[in-house]
Amino acid sequence: MNLRTVLFLCCLVAAPALAQTESASKSGVEADATVAPEAEGTVPLADIQRFVSVYRAVRQGYVDELPDRKVMQAALRGLLTDLDPHSAYLDKEQAQGMDEFANGSYDGVGVELVQLPDRSLRVIAPIDGTPAARAGLLPGDVIIAIDGKPVDVDNADAGKSQLRGEPGTSVVLRVLREDQPQPLELTIERDTIRVTSVRACLLEPRYGYVRISTFQSETGAELGKVIAGIQSTDEPLRGLVLDLRSNPGGVLGAAVEAADAFLDAGLIVATKGRTPFSNARFNATRGDLLNGAPIVILVDGGSASASEVLAAALRDHRRALIMGERTFGKGTVQTVLPLDNGDAIKLTTARYYTPSGGSIQARGIRPDIVLKAASFDEDSDEILPRESDLPGHLQAADAGSERGEREPGKPAADSDYAIHEALIMLKGLSVFGDKAAAGNATEDAASATPDAPAR
Repeated sequence: MNLRTVLFLCCLVAAPALAQTESASKSGVEADATVAPEAEGTVPLADIQRFVSVYRAVRQGYVDELPDRKVMQAALRGLLTDLDPHSAYLDKEQAQGMDEFANGSYDGVGVELVQLPDRSLRVIAPIDGTPAARAGLLPGDVIIAIDGKPVDVDNADAGKSQLRGEPGTSVVLRVLREDQPQPLELTIERDTIRVTSVRACLLEPRYGYVRISTFQSETGAELGKVIAGIQSTDEPLRGLVLDLRSNPGGVLGAAVEAADAFLDAGLIVATKGRTPFSNARFNATRGDLLNGAPIVILVDGGSASASEVLAAALRDHRRALIMGERTFGKGTVQTVLPLDNGDAIKLTTARYYTPSGGSIQARGIRPDIVLKAASFDEDSDEILPRESDLPGHLQAADAGSERGEREPGKPAADSDYAIHEALIMLKGLSVFGDKAAAGNATEDAASATPDAPAR
């Protein structure tokens, strides 16, 4: 693409404004771009001229000669990166990588990242059972160098591509950690990541544990299968621990399906944006897999996006208690829009709203029962980063109040403090539920008994 082509494209974008100016000139009115209002949907002509001037300066004066395609891609990346932390321009490889992640299989280290202003990459959460988790990468870690070179990328998605590669190859990360005075170096061997997003087991007879590590296209169906595997008609579960800690989110539809698995009716989540396709309401259908048995949801600062949708939906319907730390606070929806050359843009198109009508964007979900180290004050922010810490984050856009490497297959309640506490809570809730049910049954029996004759 040469400069003449760029000018031609800019003229096409400006055509409505130019036509308006020409019309004003023919009618004898002096055309003044600084005074005449711009037609809705057009780009101001002065801004286009300014863009062309900057493009020309880069082409002619940059220290190294740059291909036109590289300059234009840099401009497009900058346009999206400055909007919010989650909008990005994706080249063909990155776009394919997003599809692979949603389907649960790709080559890499298995980590969810977000970009900081200094172009370093912050870990939202490593995914269970992946090389990143096994190597000891933790939520809140900041990656400052990859293979000895300082991170220098335009967005987090480009950084992810640097971590991808052939299985068996290694990548060395230099990492800053909150409680470490010196950077750490972690060597991680890439692998084919086949993420099993849902795992389940029994903590004790009739008390179940389900771990959802990320939300993929098949997560809803997998959830039904694993719950069926740990309960039976003869021995239904009396309670469930649902572990969403360090779950970075994923496919919104999968979180909706997971919430629907425990609800009989009602709103799960609503999305609101500026375009018709961005506005939607997702409602539950009849059928609770646990038949009302209590649920305790475990969350932490790495619980983000779709995991927050699930947690908020179940709490708002009084279907679950939330235990742990305040969640990350990512309450926005991204849509991937493909381009004709195989590239794509990932654009923030909506905020999502909980059944109570509130937004958790940049707020997070504050748990019903706080679990954290005793040295932290309850009202202080935890050391893990949140959405509200990211520069350029979107506001919640509502007036609502804030409510705001483990062994994943067989967790031991006596070695994981949060699971231990959740199990104790479940037992209490189930006993209370049994007494309430027994009381209702007694009342029903009394009302069904014929009145005795008077004596």
